Amino acid sequence: MVDLSPDLPERVACSIQAAVRYEVPANILLAIAEKEGGKPGQWMRNTNDTYDVGPMQFNTTYLSDLAKYGITPEHVAQQGCYSYALAAWSIHMHIRNDRGDLWTKVANYHSYTPHLNAAYRIDLMRRASRWEK
Repeated sequence: MVDLSPDLPERVACSIQAAVRYEVPANILLAIAEKEGGKPGQWMRNTNDTYDVGPMQFNTTYLSDLAKYGITPEHVAQQGCYSYALAAWSIHMHIRNDRGDLWTKVANYHSYTPHLNAAYRIDLMRRASRWEK
């Protein structure tokens, strides 16, 4: 466990703890948390009638695949570190299993569609570089 200041915002503290636990670069997880910009309890409807849920904006299609493990949209919508840990696990799996360079793999968190992945990746790299400082 990481000893963090109690004054850190939940998004920052949870991202750092999850990054350490799942061996994901902390600046990358912080950048994704910033980019996704979700809030506890938030459900954002997409044009394809799916929803992005909670602080890390997990898509309900992806969450339906995780239902066999007892993971529900309500779990990731809640306040607390659960959604950050699940995101870090997901990113760890992308890094471990997907093809491409690190940034392409990490951007698969958002989309495997090449042009959507590329746009997300570019913004993510910019945000992650700010978190390195």
